[in-house]
Amino acid sequence: MEPKYKRILLKVSGEALAGDNKTGLNYDVVTEICKSIKKCADAGVQVAVVVGGGNFWRGRFSGAMDRTRADHIGMLATTMNALALADVLESLGCTVRVQTAIAMSQVAEPYIRNRAVRHLDKGRIVIFGCGTGNPFFSTDTAAALRSVEIEADILLKATLVDGVYDKDPHKFDDAKKYDTLTFSQVIGEDLGVMDSTAAAMCRDNHMKMLVFDLSRPDNIYDAVMGENIGTVVSED
Repeated sequence: MEPKYKRILLKVSGEALAGDNKTGLNYDVVTEICKSIKKCADAGVQVAVVVGGGNFWRGRFSGAMDRTRADHIGMLATTMNALALADVLESLGCTVRVQTAIAMSQVAEPYIRNRAVRHLDKGRIVIFGCGTGNPFFSTDTAAALRSVEIEADILLKATLVDGVYDKDPHKFDDAKKYDTLTFSQVIGEDLGVMDSTAAAMCRDNHMKMLVFDLSRPDNIYDAVMGENIGTVVSED
């Protein structure tokens, strides 16, 4: 069976890497996620990853701290997660490069778009840290930006729910799941699947997105193979 997509951008939240621990890294969970990423790479798919940092730090909950500084701390948190993912992927036999939007040459490459694409063409998994490198922008926006920059076929947004709902399914039993949506609906109905900046970037650049549940890590591979999971978001 051939993969449906040749090049993907996978967005993984920091919280997903913590598992039931809620904070820090749960290496059993990280390993299962990495095994699914490896299956995609072994199938010939070019895989890029943007990782969040919420398992270590969430800038918007930092109280009286200056927002710019709080966001810089969050960028460092994403780098810790990127290095952890790289370490596990390498232990599984993958070739990995970590690129960060803030220069830290002792631990990672600087983000250079053409270099990232070259790595992908060579079959290397590329993990992007530090978000966009700018405060006030989420890692969802970074995922949207990088997916457009590297000309990914799709943005895969791995979350803690099995798709997009009209309201929080953890709080409302009558929450309705969408099979398909437009980014205009995501923005106009304030559905909360991603911030409006990220949604507008995808909409304006015709980037398709699939939102799916990461509690079953093999969903990453299933999504790449074209299985009917989650919610597809695109613009007509």
